[in-house]
Amino acid sequence: MPPPVVVHPPDHEGARRVQCDGEDLGRAFNIYDVMDLLNRAGLSRAATAFDDTTIFDWRGGGPYHWEPGPDAARDT
Repeated sequence: MPPPVVVHPPDHEGARRVQCDGEDLGRAFNIYDVMDLLNRAGLSRAATAFDDTTIFDWRGGGPYHWEPGPDAARDT
């Protein structure tokens, strides 16, 4: 079973889309934003276990990678 929380690669602004069980929770610009989005979704316990691969699927870098993605020069 895949982890319920997916944090997508950083976009051209350095924001990462966060999903839980396929539902979009929002965009995060840092680890604190991820905690806030998870708290709002009622997952505050998960917010402290960022290295738990049964909870998180960090795509395009781990929890401390927030640099803009390769499309940074693109104006979208």
